Amino acid sequence: MAASIESSKCSESNLRKRRGENLTSAKQTVDSTESENDISKYDKKEKITLQTGTYWLTRIVLLRSIAFIYFVAFGVAYNQNKQLIGERGLMPCKEYLRSVKRYVGGKIGMAALAYTPSILWFMDWEDMDANLDAIALVGLALSGFVLLSGRANMIIMAVLWILYHSIVSVGQLWYSFGWESQLLETGFLGIFLCPFWSLAQMPRHCPPSHISIWTFRWLIVRIMLGAVSAYTCTMTHTQPVPSPISYYLHHSPWWFHRFETLSNHFIELVVPFFTFMGRRMCMVNGTLQILFQVALIISGNLSFLNWLTIVPSLACFDDLALASLFWPSGGPWQTLMKLQKEKAEGTSSPATKGMFIRRVVNVALGILIAYLSVPVVINLLSPRQVMNTSFDPLRIVNTYGAFGSITKERTEVVFQGTLSANHTDEGVVWEEYEFLCKPGAVDRRPCLITPYHYRLDWLMWFAAFQTYEHNEWVIQIAGRLLANDSTVLSLMAHNPFQSREKPRWVRGEHFRYKFTKPGRATAAQGKWWVRKRIGPYFPPVNLEGLRSYFRSRNWHQPDICV
Repeated sequence: MAASIESSKCSESNLRKRRGENLTSAKQTVDSTESENDISKYDKKEKITLQTGTYWLTRIVLLRSIAFIYFVAFGVAYNQNKQLIGERGLMPCKEYLRSVKRYVGGKIGMAALAYTPSILWFMDWEDMDANLDAIALVGLALSGFVLLSGRANMIIMAVLWILYHSIVSVGQLWYSFGWESQLLETGFLGIFLCPFWSLAQMPRHCPPSHISIWTFRWLIVRIMLGAVSAYTCTMTHTQPVPSPISYYLHHSPWWFHRFETLSNHFIELVVPFFTFMGRRMCMVNGTLQILFQVALIISGNLSFLNWLTIVPSLACFDDLALASLFWPSGGPWQTLMKLQKEKAEGTSSPATKGMFIRRVVNVALGILIAYLSVPVVINLLSPRQVMNTSFDPLRIVNTYGAFGSITKERTEVVFQGTLSANHTDEGVVWEEYEFLCKPGAVDRRPCLITPYHYRLDWLMWFAAFQTYEHNEWVIQIAGRLLANDSTVLSLMAHNPFQSREKPRWVRGEHFRYKFTKPGRATAAQGKWWVRKRIGPYFPPVNLEGLRSYFRSRNWHQPDICV
C-alpha cells in the first residue's frame, strides 16, 4: 500500500514536471515566435527604408561619371593643344584671340567675353603653351579628385566647366565637334548637383534636387531625338576612325545589319519618350540607352562621345536601382539608410535657410533650361534641323546629332614625301607618312583608342570629303613636314625621313579604302584594307614654293617653326 502511494506521488511529480517542461517549452516557442516576428518586422522595416524616388547615390554616380569624361578631355587637351592651338600650333589661339579683340573694337570687355568666353583673356600671352598646359593640368587634378573620391561642390564643378569652356572657345576647328558642347552642357548641369561649399558625399542639408535630375533626363531625350541619322553599323568602314571590331561587324550577316538599323531607330525615336512614363519605364529608357552606347563604343572610336552620352542616362535610375553599386557596409549606403529612416519616422532635420535658398536656385535652373530649350525644340521640329548648334554663347542648352548622313565610300588623304630634287623624274620614290590612328598602310591593324581622341586624325577624315582649298591647314601640314617640324610630327605615328635629310617635296594623294574580305587572298596576307588611287589631293609642293602662300596667310614660315 505504501509502495502504491509512493508510486502515485512519483507519477504526479513526473506529470507536474512534464507539464512544467511543456509549459516552459511552449513559452519558449511563443517567445521565439515573437522574437522572430520582431526581427521580421525589423528586417521588413529596414527594407522599406530603402525607398524609391531619392537620388543621393545617383548624385555620386553622376559626379564620378562627369569627372571621368572631364579627365579624359583634359588629358587630350594636355597632349595635343600645343601642337594644334599653341604658340607654334597649326591654328595658334593667340592669333585667334587677337582677331576677336580687333573684331570687338580692340578692348577686352564683355563683348570679347561674350564672343569667346575664356580665361585666357586675362592670362599672360607671352607663353601661351604654358597657359594651355596650366589649364589642362588643373582640370586633370580637379576631375581626378572628384573621380576618385566621389566628392564635389559647386565651386569645383564650376571651375572645371570654366576651364574646359576656356579651351573650347579658342579651340577653333579642332574643337568644333558636337561632344564639346555636350560636355559643357553636361558639366553645367553637374554644377547644380552639388552643395555650394561642403565636400561631403552625402550632405545632409543639400538633398539632390528632382529638378536637377530632370535636366539630365531632358538632355538625353534631346540627344537621342536629335541624333536620328542614317548611321548604322553597316557603314562601319566609313566611320572616322574604325576599330578592329568594326572590321568584323562590317562583315556580319545581312539580317544582323537589319536588326541594327531597326534597333537604332527604335532606341532613338521611341525609347526617349519612356522617360515620361513613370519610374519603371524611365529605367527601361536608361538601360536601353546605356546598352546602345556600349554597342557603339565597341563598334568604333567615336572619341568620348558615347561615354559622355551614358552620363545623362544614369539620371533615369534612383537610389534603389543603383544601390547594388555600393557596399552595404560603406558610408554612402549607411548614411542613406539613416536619412530614409529619419524621414520615415518624421525625425528629419528641419529645413534651414540655406536649403530654402537652394530650392530657389533649383527652380531658377529649371526656368533657365526651359527658356533656353525653346529655340532648341523649334529646331528639333524643323524640317531644316541644324545639328550640333548652340543658341547661347555659354553653350548651356544645345542641339545635337552625330551625323545627318553617312557616306557609303571611305576616302583618305595620304601624305607622301620624296628626297628627289625633281618630283617629275622617272623612278621617283615617294614614301608615306602614317597618322596615329586613321587608316594609311593597308596592312596596319585599325586602332582601339576610345574614349581617347586624336583630333587631327578626325579632321583628316572630314578633309578627304572636300578639297584642300576648303582645308588650307592641310597645306600648312605639308609645309611643316617639309621642314621636319617636330610639333606636327608629334601628331604622326611614322615619319619616313626621321634621322635623314628633309624631304624635298611633299604631296597629298587621294585614295578610296575598303575593308578586305575574310578568306580572300588579301586578308590572308594580313591586309585589313584594299585601296584604289583616286588622284592627287594636292600637287607636290616644296619649301620655296610655299613661302608666299604661308606669308599671305600670316603663318610662320615652315622652316622657322622647327
